[in-house]
Amino acid sequence: MLLASSLTISISIQEKYSHCLSVHSDLQVPSSLLYASNTSSYSQILLSTVQNLRFAGPSVPKPAIIFTPLHESHVQAAVICSKDLGIPVRVRSGGHDFEGISYASEIEKPFIVVDLAKLRSITIDIDDDSAWVQAGATLGEVYYRIAEKSNIHAFPAGGCPSLGIGGHITGGAYGFLMRKYGLGVDNVLDAKIVDARGRVLDRAAMGEDLFWAIRGGGGGSFGIILSWKIKLVPVPPTVTIFTVSRTLEQGATKILHKWQQVAHSLDEDLFLRVLIQLATGGQNGERIVLTTYSALYLGDADSLLQIMKERFPELGLARKDCNETTWIQSVVTYAFFPSNSPPEVLLQRQNGFKNSFKAKSDFVEEPIPETVLEGIWKMLLQEDNPSMVWLPYGGVMSRISESQTPFPHRKGNVFEIGYVAGWRDGDVKNATKHIEWIRRLYNYMTPYVSKSPRAAYVNCRDFDLGVNKKSNTSFIEATVWGEKYFKGNFKRLVRVKTKVDPDNFFRHEQSIPPLPLKC
Repeated sequence: MLLASSLTISISIQEKYSHCLSVHSDLQVPSSLLYASNTSSYSQILLSTVQNLRFAGPSVPKPAIIFTPLHESHVQAAVICSKDLGIPVRVRSGGHDFEGISYASEIEKPFIVVDLAKLRSITIDIDDDSAWVQAGATLGEVYYRIAEKSNIHAFPAGGCPSLGIGGHITGGAYGFLMRKYGLGVDNVLDAKIVDARGRVLDRAAMGEDLFWAIRGGGGGSFGIILSWKIKLVPVPPTVTIFTVSRTLEQGATKILHKWQQVAHSLDEDLFLRVLIQLATGGQNGERIVLTTYSALYLGDADSLLQIMKERFPELGLARKDCNETTWIQSVVTYAFFPSNSPPEVLLQRQNGFKNSFKAKSDFVEEPIPETVLEGIWKMLLQEDNPSMVWLPYGGVMSRISESQTPFPHRKGNVFEIGYVAGWRDGDVKNATKHIEWIRRLYNYMTPYVSKSPRAAYVNCRDFDLGVNKKSNTSFIEATVWGEKYFKGNFKRLVRVKTKVDPDNFFRHEQSIPPLPLKC
């Protein structure tokens, strides 16, 4: 009976929504763009970009309708109709959000998903060092189209090619070029957004306050991003990359301790991250801790080797470890494709590494002692499939003001940590075990990371920091997570929200709330 009732509601909503779209859109809205839960291809569309399989199970609330617009006017109509019908909307561009907020909702039912996957045009202007990129385009598509036009241009953003650029930039967008050129948000020139009134606004029309807010203030709070105008940055025709691993028996603890002291102060042309995982090794095939160093250097191998010899000889980098290549080929390599893969693999929109996971983040201001690292190793060996990624700061990241964009994590940080506990099956009981483990590790790290607040990265959404349990989040409730993600910028984000969306139409479990309306 419950399933039948749910289907009836979806069909009713679909009919009303479809009619409303036809009235309010300047361009025809084909019925094939609407997927109700009784539609044969509904599950395929819903799961197409779900990256965290924790939110794919039958117990997770699903949207009544998925709408896949083809034109800007379709998105405008979607906002107007959702407001008219009183049906909340979630927006998805790539589906990589760690807590599933773009396609799942624990606070409202029914709800609609506006999936921007078909809005993916990319227009490159090499002469102007810029590009207009629609929100549904993936990073892989953006990088490929840039390289198609020039081998000396790039864009500083993430390394996963299936990320949707619409949502990625709203949170910051960091990657291998961040120490040289900053984040994706630091290289946005203009944008188009549909606001809560259904208007399409560019930078001039939205004003500098809203333009500031959408560049790092997190997705789903201020409107629906249609497209970004991004600034292309120069890269040399030849870059150098390397990936080398060290085990505990090879001195990984001391090497990582030294990395903490130098990685943020190396030449800003060099980005050197560390991935920490478990591997099978040793004489008896037991599990071991493996630290893997991956680098992008904007120059040749000889120059890189000289820097490493002078500043970080402990790693023992050799010429045979280095690979001189193009920037686009470095993107392919660090996206975990086979080393001989052509750039065309970046056009694959599907992520081949889907699994269930829980993630967290931290920022570190002082090197973590070796004894603490040894404690981390012990905790990692208690989990099935854990990983940590340590991302170095410094360079231009230390020269950009905390308030220039909502993303505040700048000067003073040595590196950022991302924690992940991953598992294959969707068993709830099993999930609880893994989530409890990552919480223990996070608690263990408390004395050694940022304080007042203990900061977090908004693109690594973490509901453990606090969630809204109803549709009208209060300012006090939201401050709990808001100050962790945005520090002193949170209050300005609230003021912008109050101005542009006082009725809180765009909302989710951790959205920016408006201030209460005065009587």
